[in-house]
Amino acid sequence: MLDLESLFNLSYGMCIVSSKRNGKINGCIVNTVFQLTPEPPVIAISVNKENLTHEYIAKSTVFVVSILAEKTPLEFMGRFGYRSGRDFDKFQKVNYKIGITGPPIVLDNTVGFIEAEVTEAIDVETHTLFIGRVIACQTIDAGETPMTYNYYRDVKGGRTPRTAATYIAKKPETESKQGVKEMQKYRCLMCGYIYDPQAGDPAGGVEPGTAFEDLPDDWICPDCGVGKDEFEPVND
Repeated sequence: MLDLESLFNLSYGMCIVSSKRNGKINGCIVNTVFQLTPEPPVIAISVNKENLTHEYIAKSTVFVVSILAEKTPLEFMGRFGYRSGRDFDKFQKVNYKIGITGPPIVLDNTVGFIEAEVTEAIDVETHTLFIGRVIACQTIDAGETPMTYNYYRDVKGGRTPRTAATYIAKKPETESKQGVKEMQKYRCLMCGYIYDPQAGDPAGGVEPGTAFEDLPDDWICPDCGVGKDEFEPVND
């Protein structure tokens, strides 16, 4: 038996992992960061190969882990978790400082940070496990509580993007209790916008009665601009 949801019993911390390359900076939400050894201090992070941050870490061999507080708004997490740095400046209007090796350290909604240099990179299918020697670390706000993945999911109502190490795809429910097939609604993982096929998206050129599966591949969320990949079925 493979009950993938049982993996939710594992404890994770919610962090922003950032890096730099050729004068540019980028970061993404990661919930798989853990310490490997105490002396010397070594940590590991798992990053999806599709992420621009992965490319930056692989090229620069440095990264920073900014540990998020429970108070962090979902909108703030959304800019780092559901939008790509290839077409959006994630650090615009975000307070940060540059670390010793160049990556940005997020100061907003942050409990503390860890800066590391990559000593080894291990290929794990869709992700890379970057192992790094800690060269700097500091508590920024000792009065705040670090956010766990369970808190993010169960208390704040956050969702997991497709590229996350802990992502589990949900199967849409397309039939009513009477067994009559209905048009499935979908929710934007970043901003919470609900796409209702009955209403469509007239402002975006989508006629009422258009199923989510029939939306154009380049259709984006009317409220926040993310693509179809960042929507999940709404199961009432």
